[in-house]
Amino acid sequence: MSKQNNQILKNTNAKILDEFNASVMFDKELYAQDIKGSIAHSQMLFEQGILSKEDKEAIHKGLLQVKQEIESGEFEFKIEHEDIHMAVESRLTEIVGEAGKRLHTARSRNDQVATDFRLYVQDKNISIKQQIKELINTFVDVASKHTTTLIPGMTHLQHAQPINFGYHLLAYANMFKRDYERFESSYERNNFSPLGSAALAGTPHDINRDSTCSQLGFYSPTTHAMDTVSDRDFALEILFNISTVVMHISRISEELVTWSSYEFQFVRMSDEYATTSSIMPQKKNPDVPELLRGKTGRVYGNLISLFTVMKGLPLAYNKDTQEDKEGVFDSVKTIEVSLAILNEVIKTMIVNKDKMYNACKIGHLSATDLADYLVQKQNMPFRTAYYITKDAVATANELNKDISELTIEEIRKSNEQIANIDEEILNYLDLEASMNARNSFGGTSTKQTNLQIEVLKNWLESK
Repeated sequence: MSKQNNQILKNTNAKILDEFNASVMFDKELYAQDIKGSIAHSQMLFEQGILSKEDKEAIHKGLLQVKQEIESGEFEFKIEHEDIHMAVESRLTEIVGEAGKRLHTARSRNDQVATDFRLYVQDKNISIKQQIKELINTFVDVASKHTTTLIPGMTHLQHAQPINFGYHLLAYANMFKRDYERFESSYERNNFSPLGSAALAGTPHDINRDSTCSQLGFYSPTTHAMDTVSDRDFALEILFNISTVVMHISRISEELVTWSSYEFQFVRMSDEYATTSSIMPQKKNPDVPELLRGKTGRVYGNLISLFTVMKGLPLAYNKDTQEDKEGVFDSVKTIEVSLAILNEVIKTMIVNKDKMYNACKIGHLSATDLADYLVQKQNMPFRTAYYITKDAVATANELNKDISELTIEEIRKSNEQIANIDEEILNYLDLEASMNARNSFGGTSTKQTNLQIEVLKNWLESK
């Protein structure tokens, strides 16, 4: 190989290695947190007499200029800067000169990135939590309009018992409430400052970690420098929390897809969130819920990816953890847009009450009420009542009726043990009465559903 070609190959390899090693093109997402952390760090250095007032003021002014340049689009990110920390520091030094070179005193990029990334995750814990709260409020609002709207409650995707649609929606409100609480708990557990841990063992400089901690809004400094610079549990937590939320989004999306089909027609989605087929104009496809359902794959992948990165890392910091950010950034953006879209889908969907009610007449949803009546009123053992009810269901099938539509004579003829059953059983088999009979705490009756709505409203007001 000629010297010229060899040099070209070396230059090419160097360029590839630079790109492979650099993170600046994605960790620039952390610019605001990086600048915030640097302002706090330089303020602390000044307070400790490590940095002069003039240098501190120059650094603060320069950092704010860098922030303005980034936000206005003037800032040029370069591969040779390697990461956001060096990109900011290099530009700062261009602006303020020698003072900029003093900024990195008593810190390492190890504790710097841990601080920046934790600040980002904590910010997102708060903003995602707020979106979840808004979604819960939407579910509660729509549920409050449908506390008497009957819909088949299902197990195994088979018609089981009559419930009201508001009650069904509140199941999702409770799922998302748990999601909110997970983000809340993660924030509390991880709100501790890594800054001042330095490379892995602290620093010989006379720093004050409580000062930077207070400036950045953390509760207190972390207590072990080596653990701190290598810890990414906080990133795994937000990925897990997002994965759980997106799983819940996928479940309601699946129901929306099912409910909007011709076979069900329980709901109709706004034209904004459904599209027509490219060749079949009569079709209206639930594209948006399908996309929401599909987002689980990439979000789960990001969680498993970081678990895999972290599983074999020795203490302390390792370059592997550069792989921690892109998945988190992607999952955060995915959940933010998913929550916003689902909120609008639920707000704008049109509920077909008649279709839901007619579906309740399929599958003998009030059959259990006959068994419960026999247990409560006739003092029968449940297993005996079960088989009598089974006969009543068989009679209804033979007559091509729902059990709620049987006459008292037809019920009496279904089994000789209930040949003299009181006519009041017809009231128990009524679908709405069946729904309201389930009045135990947490049940589907309109009374209990309204109570659940009040509990959630009170909780929302407290947040």
